[in-house]
Amino acid sequence: MDWKNMLFQDWQGIVRTIVVGVLAYATLVLFLRISGKRTLAKLNAFDLVVTVALGSTLSAILLQESIALAEGAVALALLIGMQFAVAYTSVRWRAFAHAVRSEPALLIRHGEFCDSTMRSERVTRDEAISAIRSNGGQDPEQVDTMILESDGTISVVFRTDR
Repeated sequence: MDWKNMLFQDWQGIVRTIVVGVLAYATLVLFLRISGKRTLAKLNAFDLVVTVALGSTLSAILLQESIALAEGAVALALLIGMQFAVAYTSVRWRAFAHAVRSEPALLIRHGEFCDSTMRSERVTRDEAISAIRSNGGQDPEQVDTMILESDGTISVVFRTDR
């Protein structure tokens, strides 16, 4: 095993990583500013995939010498453009929106677990109770509604009559 090459190869690689890293980061920030806030919103699973893909692409640009900055910038622009196209189409075509976005799911209603929904969404009672505690409650009977949102977060609305 060549320990020297594992820890340090040459200054050229380090300088390339710094220069390309700064330029790729600036390019990504510019593209995100142009595309708007929605690009990194956590509104649904598709948005999460785009965010992860942007990070992965930036990493590849930084570390793989075979990827030129121009190619990386095109890849970033492509991901952001596709996300924009999906969001644009979703706003204008309900059937498309339904195909790419999950709908919120009711997990608890009036203090009672919606077991079939919890099963289909793969949420356990322990996870639901943990979400109740995280939101300042103690038990399901205090909950008016608990909703698994499209982005995977859990919203809890407590009863006001108790």
